[in-house]
Amino acid sequence: MEKQVVIFCASSQTIDPKYNKAAREVARGLHRKGYGIVSGGTVRGTMGAITDESIRCGGAHTAVLPRFMEGMENTGASRVLWTDTMSARKELMRENTVAAIALPGGIGTLDELMETHTLRKLKKYNGSIYVLNLDGFYNPLKALLDHYVQTEMTAKADIDLIKFVNTSQELLENFE
Repeated sequence: MEKQVVIFCASSQTIDPKYNKAAREVARGLHRKGYGIVSGGTVRGTMGAITDESIRCGGAHTAVLPRFMEGMENTGASRVLWTDTMSARKELMRENTVAAIALPGGIGTLDELMETHTLRKLKKYNGSIYVLNLDGFYNPLKALLDHYVQTEMTAKADIDLIKFVNTSQELLENFE
């Protein structure tokens, strides 16, 4: 079985096209490096862009969706897996992955990222965590995390488990 990476990303259809462009670049680069991709797998937003690029590249892509999203799945995915809840979806998405990547996204992406970070801190997830801070998208999050360190709510070493990168090229160059 090839190594897999989970990508957390946007489902919004109205986002700036630069986010979908970056998502396609990341998907293409990961497939070139021999990784399979796991994502939320809908046809919407950057999730759809990632699956579509995976198909174009001939790369393996696993879509994971809760049953209430039936009909929104990207049928071009190599595999579609179903769960009963959003919590089970997140758990299954991370299963057997070597890394998690958060692309710019909404509240769901933030939830997935923060839960994955917490699990990494608690040694319940062993993969690396990357955040694509395209055009400063995640600067407010970085400021909040710095605030947690300054107020001693969180140790700097725990925050450093998240690797912030500014471009898809930087992400792929630094990908372990």
